[in-house]
Amino acid sequence: MRIVFMGTPEFAVVSLQALLSSEHEIVGVFTRADMPKNRGMKLTMPPVKELALQHDIPVCQPASLREDAAFEALQAFAPDIVVVASYGLILPKRVLALPRYGCINVHASLLPKYRGASPINAAILDGCEETGVTIMQMARGLDTGDMLLSRAVPIGEEDTYGTLHDKLAALGGELLLEALEQIENNTVKAVKQDDSLSCYAHMIQKEDTAVSFRLPAKVVSCRIRGYDPAPGAYGLLGGEKLKLFGARLYDDSAAADPGAILRCDKKGLLVQAEGGTVLIREVQISGKKRMPAADCFRGRPQLLSESFR
Repeated sequence: MRIVFMGTPEFAVVSLQALLSSEHEIVGVFTRADMPKNRGMKLTMPPVKELALQHDIPVCQPASLREDAAFEALQAFAPDIVVVASYGLILPKRVLALPRYGCINVHASLLPKYRGASPINAAILDGCEETGVTIMQMARGLDTGDMLLSRAVPIGEEDTYGTLHDKLAALGGELLLEALEQIENNTVKAVKQDDSLSCYAHMIQKEDTAVSFRLPAKVVSCRIRGYDPAPGAYGLLGGEKLKLFGARLYDDSAAADPGAILRCDKKGLLVQAEGGTVLIREVQISGKKRMPAADCFRGRPQLLSESFR
């Protein structure tokens, strides 16, 4: 099939790579604009654009798909189908209706649960035991279209956003090729979503990433893992803002007040939460690199007598 691919971040790269390794023809790629990044604010291409250019695929970067120029560019590619993965722009009605087989989306949750912008984070934050990927026929609502294929993966006790992202990205590439084969062979079985079971994973805001150790220990562990490696959960200790990484639920003891540091050694920083303790392997102080907790506090031993607020 002639495919136009729409995607932006690393999650989408894996699906695009799967398509490039298949017999399908990728005739064009739509992605978001280049953005300034890091301290030097150097203009940086989205990962999907980098991969597309490596394979000499035409790239379009419209600010909106509602623009006539964007729609005309899509028309010129004459796609049989549009594949979307973490693109970041709404597809208007005329775009959805253009390809012969419509538009399909690689979504990183078991729909109808966790529609929206941050489904991978949400599954960890909520302490779910599993999540997955759904290939969905796109409709005008936000992640409301019929489900074509879905597959679950377990969430391990130490899975982070980063590790789960990579698992789901790989699964998304596999399921995408299966779905395209079924669409092409007219064997796909679309299933309507039950809206009564839906929930939304909203766009992550800075204030979402604050951690209070007065919450149950499992919740604290999930909060840290759900934002690891980015944007990074943080706690306040002795006037310092510390980002926290590599957390796991340690035990159910409650020997100290929530927020108290029980020890810091090569295994990590052990902190009391409500009804249990959490081990944090790595931390990052503002303006510094992420590092093992023991290395960080070796230079700031006075902070070990403080408690997280």
